[in-house]
Amino acid sequence: MNKEIAEFIGTFTLVLFGCGAAVIAGADIGLTGISFAFGFALIGMAYGIGPVSGCHINPAVTLGAVAAGRMNMGEAIRYIIAQVAGATVAALVLMIIASGKADYSVAENGLGQNGWGAGYLGEYSMSAAFIFEVVATFLFMVVILGATGEKAPTAIAGLAIGIALVVIHLVGINITGVSVNPARSFGPALFVGGTALSQLWLFIVAPIIGAVAAGALFRSELLDAD
Repeated sequence: MNKEIAEFIGTFTLVLFGCGAAVIAGADIGLTGISFAFGFALIGMAYGIGPVSGCHINPAVTLGAVAAGRMNMGEAIRYIIAQVAGATVAALVLMIIASGKADYSVAENGLGQNGWGAGYLGEYSMSAAFIFEVVATFLFMVVILGATGEKAPTAIAGLAIGIALVVIHLVGINITGVSVNPARSFGPALFVGGTALSQLWLFIVAPIIGAVAAGALFRSELLDAD
């Protein structure tokens, strides 16, 4: 398969099983189980498609790689299109599966969409949500760039990145549901609509700021080393 197909499959898997854990099994596995579902999905894909595309499966990560000088913008755009498409199809498939239960409603039960404010999980403020998403994505990108660097033991990179995503979810689910990934937020919000769609901007802007800042940091370190 080519890189774009790999990114489509990887993002599809992350959204289907991560958001699916929240929608279908959340009452049984709780926030800890949902956190591990996202992390394990990423770990599996890191080893499954990592050799093909690097397993970004996240537009913020892709733009962070551009900022770090590890990818050109033309290839990044193709990655992002594939990632958003994968997340969108995954959200659609999840909605179809969840709708197989008589008492399921997209409006009531959602699709694991991100959010903040009154009525959403911990009811944190917009500023708290924004700060969390920027900082969490920055630190996530630091782990990704460090774990996949030339001097890193790349055989365990996928494990390190997946564990980082678990920790981010353990802390952040009650704040925003955890995005750190614009594609992961876009797919569910598109079908849920309403507040999820109106709040989507934060889950595009904040993760990109965090990831690009981390990429710029690694690029400056590289330039300083040269």
